[in-house]
Amino acid sequence: MASWQPEMAEDTATSSYWLNWRVLVCTTWLLISMVFASFLISRYEGSRRRSSDDDDDRPGRECKEKGPGVLYEDEAWRPCLKGMHPVWLLGFRVGSFFVLLVLLTVNAIVDGGSIFYYYTQWTFTLVTIYFGLGSVLSIYGCYAHRNKVVGERADIELVDSRQHSLANGRGSNAAKDGLKLNQLHQDRRIAGFWGYAFQIIFQINAGAVLLTDCVFWFIIVPFLTTTTRNYGLNFFMVNMHSVNIVFLLGDTVLNSLRFPWFRIAYFFLWTTFYVIFQWILHACISIWWPYPFLDLSASLVPLWYATVGMMHFPCYGMFILVIQIKQCLLSRYFPESYEQMR
Repeated sequence: MASWQPEMAEDTATSSYWLNWRVLVCTTWLLISMVFASFLISRYEGSRRRSSDDDDDRPGRECKEKGPGVLYEDEAWRPCLKGMHPVWLLGFRVGSFFVLLVLLTVNAIVDGGSIFYYYTQWTFTLVTIYFGLGSVLSIYGCYAHRNKVVGERADIELVDSRQHSLANGRGSNAAKDGLKLNQLHQDRRIAGFWGYAFQIIFQINAGAVLLTDCVFWFIIVPFLTTTTRNYGLNFFMVNMHSVNIVFLLGDTVLNSLRFPWFRIAYFFLWTTFYVIFQWILHACISIWWPYPFLDLSASLVPLWYATVGMMHFPCYGMFILVIQIKQCLLSRYFPESYEQMR
């Protein structure tokens, strides 16, 4: 999109541009979004619901009462099918990361750093970061999976030997010790900072990618096609609004990440921070708006802001539907190997 720039309708660095009722209404929309997001995060975020006498929520500890935002450590790198080795998910993430990174780098070289003026490139960069971080977590997961397999084999041998000892009358507590050892390997650790950061980025991308592509293909392209002469799609425009969703859906099919509904809050915050960034930039420098509906001089701009804000719900809801379809199909066709999120 950096190849096309709209004409400036009004000087954005003057006080008259900002001191009007349109800006006040749009500011109200942003504040409502931030308050709504802050409420959801404070109410539901965390591995468990806190109580007055229990404030210990350290990573790695088991939680008796798990909250809706709980994430286990292995869910960041474990595929959704039991028979699938984590290296397959690792390969997909590494391949996706390099493809996205190359596209983003080439686009920046061809069109310049101004591409990061757009919400599209913000989201595309976040998707790239997601696959980069996911690759690192998957590398760790392959190492942990290897150690787990070796440990389970050692446990089986130990339990067999102790059961043999018990059968011969030696060691009355041998079987109990073996079972405890085996149960220890079945315990699942709560994810740490990077695990939660990874899942939050995943859920931001889920909504932001759909919002970006829907706005581009159903609003911006029809508008520019009918109002702008010589406007045409180029290679980078098409790829920036298609490749991201393809790779994200592919990872969604393979991974075992949860998708709690309340993390739509981070999606709202992501978009809100982008709008605030644009406002600050335009208040300091009089430049063109990257998207026509962000221009605060238009009389219908409060309606545009409200419309785009409301679009967050169906975009996020569509991805929840994708998750549910995945769970339904995998549990139906792979009932024994599908590890459904609990």
